[in-house]
Amino acid sequence: MISTRAGTGRGGPGENPLRPKDRLYDRLVADVAAAHLRSGHPEGVVTDADLAGLPDAVQRYMRFMGVVGRPRDWSFRARFVGRFRMRPDAGWATAEAWQYNSAVEIARVFFLRIRLAHLVPVVGRDTYVHGHGRMLVKLMNLVPVADGKGEEFDRSELITYLNDAVLLAPSMLLGPAASWAAVDGRAFDVTLTDAARSVTARVFVDERGAPVDFHADRYATLPSGLTLARWRTPVTTWDTALSQRPLPGPAKAVYDLPDGPFPYIEGRFMPGTVAYNVAPG
Repeated sequence: MISTRAGTGRGGPGENPLRPKDRLYDRLVADVAAAHLRSGHPEGVVTDADLAGLPDAVQRYMRFMGVVGRPRDWSFRARFVGRFRMRPDAGWATAEAWQYNSAVEIARVFFLRIRLAHLVPVVGRDTYVHGHGRMLVKLMNLVPVADGKGEEFDRSELITYLNDAVLLAPSMLLGPAASWAAVDGRAFDVTLTDAARSVTARVFVDERGAPVDFHADRYATLPSGLTLARWRTPVTTWDTALSQRPLPGPAKAVYDLPDGPFPYIEGRFMPGTVAYNVAPG
């Protein structure tokens, strides 16, 4: 099973003060186990020499994120709490999510639960496993209402994985799968390649190196069908006191559609639930 030690960056057996009594979390554990992901192991500590040659904005970003002096991360687990809506003209519903990401073989398993009218549960499952993405949504966790897969979802889910790594575990990108390019002192491009597929995002940072936005082209699932649009995840603040590492404060994901911006999820990662280098089982 996924280790349940929270917030320490390790994940030890028998130390699970925040073991959630939550079917959503249990679904995450079961799906990660079913994916047969390989476990990683602690690698060498990241040093200044590992950042040499990267664009200046990337080096500033890595230092703000506390990468130097820590072992390279190979996985993380996190809980997200906020609100969600399915289309631009829909109302907001409370939402919570659990996810697990691995860099041993690039993978992401994400479960989101919302309650329509505060009563009816809808569970969404977004995955990128073994080079393929999929979005599956079920009403009351029983009746399928959406099931998306194919090249569009492969690319979109890989972009989401890249976004997660940028915001939560940047040392997962210090390897041959990722490449970096300078834009200017406040932005850089990062490209991630997996399963002969490459995706690129532009990351904007402030004077400290803290990410303030992430831009990429991603497919939006709308009532009219799939639409390729600019996708961004602006971050207004960063928490540097509630965790051993900086964590994004209130944040959201937005599609820039022809009719205007469509923010569809807002919230934050809960500091006590973010754990690094967690074995998949």
